[in-house]
Amino acid sequence: MKQTKYIFVTGGVTSSLGKGIIAASLAKLLQARGYSATIQKFDPYINVDPGTLNPYEHGECFVTNDGAETDLDLGHYERFLNVPTSQANNVTTGRVYLSVIEKERRGEFLGKTVQVVPHITNEIKERMQLLGKSGEFDIVITEIGGTVGDIESLPYIESVRQLLWELGDNNAIVVHLTLVPYLAAAGELKTKPTQHSVKTLMESGIKADILVCRTEHNLSTEIRQKLAQFCNVKPEAVIQSIDADTIYEVPNLMLEEGLDKVALKKLDLPEKTSPDLVKWNEFLHRLKNPKHVVNIGLVGKYVELQDSYKSILEALVHGGTVNESKVNIISIQSDFITASNAGEKLKNLDGILVAPGFGSRGIEGKIETVKYARENKIPFLGICLGMQMAVIEYARNVLGFSSANTTEVNESTQYPVITFMEEQKEITEKGGTMRLGGWDCKLKEGSKAFEIYGESLINERHRHRYEFNNEYLEDFEKSGLSASGWNPDTGLIEIVELNNHPFFLGVQFHPEYKSTVAAPHPLFVNFIKAAIKNK
Repeated sequence: MKQTKYIFVTGGVTSSLGKGIIAASLAKLLQARGYSATIQKFDPYINVDPGTLNPYEHGECFVTNDGAETDLDLGHYERFLNVPTSQANNVTTGRVYLSVIEKERRGEFLGKTVQVVPHITNEIKERMQLLGKSGEFDIVITEIGGTVGDIESLPYIESVRQLLWELGDNNAIVVHLTLVPYLAAAGELKTKPTQHSVKTLMESGIKADILVCRTEHNLSTEIRQKLAQFCNVKPEAVIQSIDADTIYEVPNLMLEEGLDKVALKKLDLPEKTSPDLVKWNEFLHRLKNPKHVVNIGLVGKYVELQDSYKSILEALVHGGTVNESKVNIISIQSDFITASNAGEKLKNLDGILVAPGFGSRGIEGKIETVKYARENKIPFLGICLGMQMAVIEYARNVLGFSSANTTEVNESTQYPVITFMEEQKEITEKGGTMRLGGWDCKLKEGSKAFEIYGESLINERHRHRYEFNNEYLEDFEKSGLSASGWNPDTGLIEIVELNNHPFFLGVQFHPEYKSTVAAPHPLFVNFIKAAIKNK
């Protein structure tokens, strides 16, 4: 079995510096040099997973093929590496403690007093090495959430300290990401926050091997020397991470800085070949040199926080790039859309995407949006709840079922065209109890969906409780809204499409989760293509 090497990515000074993007960029460079790499995220919050978190709290909840509800950083990992992640790639403090407590209840600790050290740290170390011990990867990159010095991060930092000692020299290193702020009043960059952050890390028994410094201005040789001297790292291990126009530029910036070379040297691994970034840079060239511009309305109820729909935003970028088009995303709060103002709020859009979500807030605004897109022949893509809103809108305004609704909003509706799955009715817990992960979908030959995918059986990721009510299927099909995709085992409807419309698709799954730089999702590619034609 191959000897797996480990890279731990920690952060200091402030959150949201971009540990996930740095981890993904480093993994991309190592992958491009011929190494098999994966990334995992350890989050210090006590939720068992992000599945029960409001998107305003923590951004979107990303779903893996095996049905794990995970941190949105796993989306970055997949988009950069084009390699699926799994349950093992995201661990929270809640999951760690839950596992240890369940072991204690089963008597597995043989009557010992259960403590943070060694029981919690042992659990963390075991999970940190899970992917490495699979034999699939040369290098495992572990991102530690939060910032060094946070109380909740201490067990993770202690686990990293122990692993560095256990794994030995050249088998594990620490990349520490910090901020070098620019003080306008003084007109200079300040290194003191980074020095303090490294000092805090060293107080926990960990020496940073590589410093990645987030900055708005280029670091001078003098500043790099100062950081190297006071933070106890080699000058070549002081890496500048300057603000970029797009996250997809970061791997090239890290390549210029030599981040991958320094990491390989410290892990005692050969550089092999120069990184093969030909396809990556072709994507980047098209992204930066568009021939068209399209305006896409993103209608949802969490639009104030961009991270709430992170995978959708990136999938639109991927779809636009294939079509050599810049995608202007106009975020529209569905709460504020009514029958009287829909035309004003949605005018000048080349395409409309109605986003996923839960609960009753903003529902009527989404229904009015669908109506506007349907009647005005504007390319429309409805995802999950967006698909359900398309079904309700059609039932009300075409089939004449004026009170049609989803039982999520109105349990006693006369026309429950969207309803609870039968097996969900007895479930009371919220976390991890929906239809989750990859499910097969059979496509109807001759349909728009079949044309888009170019195959008859696909597999897409889900995250929802409510389903299309098949009792009304015949009514919809007779009047022009057809089911063009369904699960072959359950008969549950996965895709609906409108026949007499340039592009009108609603999908029960989340196609955005599977869109990557190397493989942009065909639904988004074709949606943007239709939007360009609509200009």
